[in-house]
Amino acid sequence: MRLHDAKSAGKHRRKRRVGRGTGSGRGCTAGRGNKGAGQRAGSGGGLGFEGGQMPLVRRLPKRGFTNALFKVTHAIVNVDDLADAFPNGGAVDLDAVKAKNLVKKRASSLKILGKGELGVALQVKADRISESARAKIEAAGGTVEAVEGKGQAAASKRASRKAESD
Repeated sequence: MRLHDAKSAGKHRRKRRVGRGTGSGRGCTAGRGNKGAGQRAGSGGGLGFEGGQMPLVRRLPKRGFTNALFKVTHAIVNVDDLADAFPNGGAVDLDAVKAKNLVKKRASSLKILGKGELGVALQVKADRISESARAKIEAAGGTVEAVEGKGQAAASKRASRKAESD
């Protein structure tokens, strides 16, 4: 066997070279036909182009409003999840909860809800906390501290504006 006899493992077809003279079989118009937009460079339209027909995105009605860029979403953890993740007690905040994989890594705020029972003392720092969760944590001998996060800051601004207007 020689080097020129070796076959490749996959299919490797050479790219067809067009526009290299009439003798090549793909010269002259280079397979694009005669005249028209399809023969010109850069034809084919952009994303959503439908050949001159009114594109779908323009045919559909536009309704409503979205404020998704400014939406505040909280990573939600229940009291029983905290009891399982922190059996010896300790400090609980967003970073500690992320380290235990109770919430996603991209979470930016933490909310504690009161589902389940708690038997250990925890020092909780969260953006939001329900009244039932607060009662259960304090009954178990723990402490609760509200952290001034993105959601809390917006709520406190609204409250201060409302107080000023009254």
